[in-house]
Parts: sequence; structure tokens; C-alpha cells
Amino acid sequence: MGATTRPKTRDVFALTDAMDVAAVVALFAKDARVVFGNGQPMVGVDEIRTGTAAFYDTIAGLHHEIVHEWNFGNDTIVELKVTYDRKDGQQVTIPCVTIFHADAQGKIDDYRVYFDVAPIYA
Repeated sequence: MGATTRPKTRDVFALTDAMDVAAVVALFAKDARVVFGNGQPMVGVDEIRTGTAAFYDTIAGLHHEIVHEWNFGNDTIVELKVTYDRKDGQQVTIPCVTIFHADAQGKIDDYRVYFDVAPIYA
């Protein structure tokens, strides 16, 4: 088996938590695919940029806590507790699972997030 090229999970979520759209988008391959739950896929960095910015506009902040992580070659599965700072000043923590795959250049080309967003907007 060859060397893995996946990004470090802690780095992925540190950039996500910083809510820096450009830095988050830089993690992805040009033709990457991102899917949140049963939502429509965002394909390509332009859609990922637009979708990420739109999501960040709905929250005041967020913090990912890694509970468990499994790595298989260039695939990563992460169980998380994510704390969202809502725009009304309240916080809510929800469980989440994120799965991602990195291409040979270490860019994420497939990213899937499974969580219930209802508490964020309740």
C-alpha cells in the first residue's frame, strides 16, 4: 500500500471552525463533491464556496470536538460533537459523523456530513 495523502483531520476542522471560507475551499480538489445529509450535492469548488459561505451566514460560530477517528488509506471517518453558536446567542451541541476521501494530491474530493441540523435552527 502506498503512502497516504489525506489532510490532517484536526487541520480540516480547525479551518472549518475559523469560518474562513477561502481556507476551507482550499482543502478541496477542483471537482470535489460535498453532501450534507440528504441535501443536494455541491460539486466543484465554486458550489462548495457558495454553500459554505451561505451556511456560515446562518450561525455565529462553531467548534468541532473529535470523539473518534478512523483512517483507511486516503479515507477518513470521524465521529464528532459539534457546538454551534446560534445567532440568538444560544449554543447547541449535536453529534455528527463526517466521512472524507483525499485524492493523490492530498485534496479532499469527496466529503459527506451526517447530522440533524434542526437543533441549530430551532
